[in-house]
Amino acid sequence: MGLSNKMIFLVVDDSKISRKWLIEMIPKKIVESAVIIEGCNGEEAIALYKQHQPDIVFLDITMPGIDGFEALKHIKEINSDALVVMVSADRQKSTKEKVLSLGASAIISKPIDEEEFRTTLLKLVF
Repeated sequence: MGLSNKMIFLVVDDSKISRKWLIEMIPKKIVESAVIIEGCNGEEAIALYKQHQPDIVFLDITMPGIDGFEALKHIKEINSDALVVMVSADRQKSTKEKVLSLGASAIISKPIDEEEFRTTLLKLVF
């Protein structure tokens, strides 16, 4: 966990609404003792990852500039053990295979199913 002994979450999506929904899905007992950092593109994802070394990253795939695929590559170069959950409306099998081959811990489809989200989070964090 981060320096403050609080779990640090990095949530990156070009849609502020999507970031808000994702954050609201994190169980309250986890959020209450966590630090939530938000970014809106791949460049911010990389910079914020370097700066804060979050425990878990939720990263959208489709964003302007550096997309989620490229941001994931950079984050994994910084820390090969980084926990990165990709979030995407793209449900193609090839997309899932690509992000997993790049080192993503999981992929969650949009619109996000709350149960799938929480199950994925709990598997990765606990």
